[in-house]
Amino acid sequence: MHILKRETIINKPIQEVFDFFSKAENLNKITPPNMNFKILTPLPIQMKKGTLIDYRIKVNSIPFKWKTEITDWNPPFRFIDTQLKGPYNTWIHEHIFEERDEKTIMMDIVQFKSPGWFLEPIIHLLFIEKKVKAIFDYREEQLLRIFN
Repeated sequence: MHILKRETIINKPIQEVFDFFSKAENLNKITPPNMNFKILTPLPIQMKKGTLIDYRIKVNSIPFKWKTEITDWNPPFRFIDTQLKGPYNTWIHEHIFEERDEKTIMMDIVQFKSPGWFLEPIIHLLFIEKKVKAIFDYREEQLLRIFN
């Protein structure tokens, strides 16, 4: 299993930041355009534990349907979305929000594993690791633009 950790400091109160993430349609604003990200589940989506969301994305120009479930929901401090179907063998994305000095410290912790059986480590090193980091680089850049 691979783990990506990212911390972003946002100059807004925790409730405002969490409210942004509680609206699934805002994912469009923080996902790289080359992923052709589209939410298929009718909007608005009520976010809570057990909520299922269907998307369509492209990874390396290959289209995928992606289904996630909100497996933990603890506003305004934490939530987890878990891939049920999609391009990864495993994708568990934990979002943690902490308020400090009138700012929000947002942590993303993603546990993931690519397909590829015994070739997975090579596929990860050659393609997936860079791609996942680029997605979160773009996401951080957009969040700072939106909130700061």
